[in-house]
Amino acid sequence: MFVHNIDPIFLRIGALEIRYYGLIFALSFLLVLWISISIAEKKKKKGIDKNTILDAALWTIIGVIIGARLVYVFVYNPMYYLKNLTEIFMIWRGGIAFHGGLLGGVVALWLFAKKRKLNFYDLVDIFIVPLPLALALGRIANFINAELVGRVTNVPWAVDFGDKVGRHPSQLYESLKNFILLFIMLYTNRIKKLKRGFLFWLFVLLYGSFRFIIEFFREPDPQLGFIVFGLTMGQLFCLVMIITASYWFVKKRG
Repeated sequence: MFVHNIDPIFLRIGALEIRYYGLIFALSFLLVLWISISIAEKKKKKGIDKNTILDAALWTIIGVIIGARLVYVFVYNPMYYLKNLTEIFMIWRGGIAFHGGLLGGVVALWLFAKKRKLNFYDLVDIFIVPLPLALALGRIANFINAELVGRVTNVPWAVDFGDKVGRHPSQLYESLKNFILLFIMLYTNRIKKLKRGFLFWLFVLLYGSFRFIIEFFREPDPQLGFIVFGLTMGQLFCLVMIITASYWFVKKRG
């Protein structure tokens, strides 16, 4: 069994601490931005160039942060934050939700597209392709931080995250899942004459499906536990993703 004793701090300079999590977050953002610009330049969609991508990225990151925080606060831990209202804004203390971040980012992109009179799907189909790379790197950061740990297990590759029991390294499972999703998205993006929105809804369908399975190896949020039928909150959100994306594909076939 691997005993997790990784120091989450990359560098200390006096009182200043530079953490792996922050470095990985910054690197992920830059990589997604770079790949998105490259895709935009190749696809040559009307009104979408390098400057458009840069402007849209700023809107998106703000939407992601707001959405991820609000969903965590009001869905995952509302009782705590109702008693500690000022901490809602202390995002540096942790507490974000992927599904909220995705929703916030999509809404921000939609508003940006509407403001610039661009096709929303043309934009989101660009950003969604490299997104799994950021998610894969983010889960590695979660592993380094020893957070979002897996359920108790006795598999040979179990990890002791500090509680003296072996757990699934579910963060690494999710990272691998996201790398696989990245490969699928990059490959599909090369197919010509895809319908607008195809890449976006493919991501929603596959991420929801893969994440639903991985959640069986992840410890549920302690303040929520299992919600219904032994499913976690994350799995319920994933079911919404799967159903919504499936409806889009069926509708487009009809």
